[in-house]
Amino acid sequence: MSITAASLLLNPGTYDPEHLDAESRRVLAATIDHLDGYGMAKLTGDFHAAQWPAEFLDFVAKEKVFATFMTPARDAAGDDNKRWDTARVAAMSEVLGFYGLSYWYPWQVTCLGLGPVWQSDNDIARARAAAAIDAGGIGAFGLSEKEHGADIYSSDMVLTPNGDGTWTATGSKYYIGNGNAANTVSVFGRIDGIEGPDQYVFFYADSDHPAYHVVKNVVHHQNYVSEFRLEGYPVTEEDILHTGEAAFSAALNTVNVGKFNLCFGSIGGATHALYTAITHAHTRVLYGKPVTAMPHIRSSFVENFARITAMKLFSYRAVDYFRCASADDRRYLLFNPVTKMKVTTEGERVVTALGDIVAAKGFEKDNFMMIAKYDSTGLPRLEGTVAVNLGLVLKFMPAYLFMPEDLPDVPTRTDAADDPFLFNQGPARGLGKVRFQDWKKPYQAAAGIPNVGRFYELAQAFCNLLITAAPDAEQQKDLDFLLSLGDIFTLIVYGQLILEQAEILDLDTDIVDTIFEVLVRDFAAGAVTMHGKAGANDAQRAWAVAAVRAPITSPERFEKVWTEVAGLSGAYVMND
Repeated sequence: MSITAASLLLNPGTYDPEHLDAESRRVLAATIDHLDGYGMAKLTGDFHAAQWPAEFLDFVAKEKVFATFMTPARDAAGDDNKRWDTARVAAMSEVLGFYGLSYWYPWQVTCLGLGPVWQSDNDIARARAAAAIDAGGIGAFGLSEKEHGADIYSSDMVLTPNGDGTWTATGSKYYIGNGNAANTVSVFGRIDGIEGPDQYVFFYADSDHPAYHVVKNVVHHQNYVSEFRLEGYPVTEEDILHTGEAAFSAALNTVNVGKFNLCFGSIGGATHALYTAITHAHTRVLYGKPVTAMPHIRSSFVENFARITAMKLFSYRAVDYFRCASADDRRYLLFNPVTKMKVTTEGERVVTALGDIVAAKGFEKDNFMMIAKYDSTGLPRLEGTVAVNLGLVLKFMPAYLFMPEDLPDVPTRTDAADDPFLFNQGPARGLGKVRFQDWKKPYQAAAGIPNVGRFYELAQAFCNLLITAAPDAEQQKDLDFLLSLGDIFTLIVYGQLILEQAEILDLDTDIVDTIFEVLVRDFAAGAVTMHGKAGANDAQRAWAVAAVRAPITSPERFEKVWTEVAGLSGAYVMND
């Protein structure tokens, strides 16, 4: 029997990820019990007071949450429960996101801070980090700077050689999460007197050191997003994590691993917002009827329920590609920026729509919608802009659409195993050489579902556009125009993994049809956007007009999905 979309949603009252091992389930359950135990009054009160989540981090230390989930097997000292298992990392990211970025963010930036360490061959630094996180410590990723942002080609963090095999580090870092309290701070800089790529360096720092100065928190939030400055910070060979091109690659590869968590944080927050909105709207009576009796309200709920389901299907299927990755199979490098960009913008879109439904209620200080609205705007922007990730996605478009290869099918990966390749990705280059299976196969297999079939026709038409009216030399320099193409291309990639996961789960075809009804409308919207770009030519505009097609609607299917959404009213309400 097919499963329902509602059964995929995280509900703290019934959550039990049976696909994971016993210890992972115990830690996840303990985390839910701890955060759910706060109650809504404390959750919202601490949020508005910008209260550093010390109580949560004390819990993390006591239960060894970060140590268990973020220590690779190589550094686990024989503890079988410690490993870097992307399936359970994703689950924890969703759980923490459900309660807000105040709890997700310390986890996220610890993941980033550990990335350069776990990629390093410096066994002393690795042991130091493993001990620090086991003791309840947290991490920070010292990459961005006030004047350069995350431009890793430029850095004012300078290591000056002392002439005896040691260095002295001086410089500032800006917008560094956990930078106020992290025991493991991976700092990116350059070595004075060296030119070219050999100048780059990643080294290990500790916020407790007297030469480490916390300047300020640059945001007003529970999380501490720091500006810190090193003044004559001593660096020895034992602190050096990477030099030269390896340091450059470590920065990018850390982003590949760590920022994959963004999509799951977005899914968690959007899910909590959905429970809040449907419970409020379905029980609120206006003019003698529930708010949900209004057709436009029902339509919005059905659409955004479908969007959340799609977010979850895509992201959890992407986990499998991460876990099966190797030097010969780097398909994850496409799916990763899609999770960072597409899934997080979908999360913001969902929360905005739910905010429209609850209206003034969403501005009250004592409910989760206020937190969700704030959090959802951050995820697409704070960890790399949408444009940056779209630009990255475009690099894969020719190979993905036109150069399929006979690659092995990727199985579902929820086994309790370490994922060592993520910390041995190699040089961060050669994206144009990444190859993919034929994207058309899952579409062809599901083409009998009406809106999947329609979307597949549009996807094929997009390929024809790129053959008959491809961007010319001038258009290839016009990023504004190219990004509009990237939006449409991303929908095709998004749909592929949604279909793969839906088939794996045997998801009810009515929700799959509804998801693709939404995607057909999104495709049409993307075509209209491209049509309006100043850089588009007549042939491309003609194609865009032809691509504006209506989805296939069904009142019976709509009512079935709406009934499922309505059943979520009261399904989860956080205690006061």
